[in-house]
Amino acid sequence: MQRHPSLSRRALIGGLAAGAVAAAATASPAAAKGPRRPKKLVPGDLVVVPAPGGPSTAAAVARGVAVLEGWGLRVELTEHALDTFGYLSAPDADRLADLNYALAHPEAKALMTVRGGYGTTRIIDDADVEALEDHPKLVIGYSDITALHLAVAEQTRVPTLHSPMMAWSSNNTPATAESLRRAVMTADPVVLERDPAEPTAPVEVPGTATGKLLGGNLSLLAAEPDRSNWPDMDGAILLIEEVEEARYRVDNMLTRVIRAGHFDGLAGIAVGQFVPHPLDQHKPGEWTMNEVITDRLGTLGVPVLGGLKIGHGPDPRVVPLGTEAVLDTAAGTLTVEAAVKD
Repeated sequence: MQRHPSLSRRALIGGLAAGAVAAAATASPAAAKGPRRPKKLVPGDLVVVPAPGGPSTAAAVARGVAVLEGWGLRVELTEHALDTFGYLSAPDADRLADLNYALAHPEAKALMTVRGGYGTTRIIDDADVEALEDHPKLVIGYSDITALHLAVAEQTRVPTLHSPMMAWSSNNTPATAESLRRAVMTADPVVLERDPAEPTAPVEVPGTATGKLLGGNLSLLAAEPDRSNWPDMDGAILLIEEVEEARYRVDNMLTRVIRAGHFDGLAGIAVGQFVPHPLDQHKPGEWTMNEVITDRLGTLGVPVLGGLKIGHGPDPRVVPLGTEAVLDTAAGTLTVEAAVKD
């Protein structure tokens, strides 16, 4: 494992026809062509690790480093990856410099964040996301890193991975690690099956949908400014998951995004893990979390599949974002094209 030695290395960063023309002139790079998949990782490839959100511990990061190094990958921590600054990993300027260093790194094949927490939204507007077009690499993370997923989806054609991060959580299992290994080191499609034991498994609106998979943590989706990095959701399949939010808060966030029109034109919705808030105790006569989700999503007229092991719950799985997916409620499956190519 390397540590990023100095800031000086950041020098590496160095009618219809008329309507179609206008649309092409204003379309995001991500909408212009199909996905630009990086090559799958092989032993010896480098993974660079910034911490754009909250802090972690050296011990937790070491667990994640051991997983990747066990596959023959090399790991480089950015300068402030193990710092702590209040509830942030480091001051905004340092986190941004580390993130931009990682995004533009000419040798790294993947960028795996330390953890989520909070802080990515404070620096995302100045992140050099378009550097990925010059140096394509996988962006790996979830939770607070949803802000980065959205920016990459809106500003580039590079797929990302919704995945556990370098601060290896006790929720992760050997199956979680194998899910990550296959997602970064093979070009096989990712197939997720509805798990009847998952609390959101009863959430379903029958049907089949095909489209690009986009989304992530619901809180971060709801917090994204309407004219910022919201990617084009027309024809897309939306992924949502959440952790320790009260039921009325989930209702409020879904309602805000629906009212803003961001769900207009969706092809389908994949529902991951919704870990309950410990103080949000259900009382007789109240809606359950599943009833809240079904009430808000069930009127959109699109298939909805719950019970997917994606998110903050135990034994999570890795799934690409920004590639084509098929959601089939009868089969109980979400099948997603790989984020990498051979």
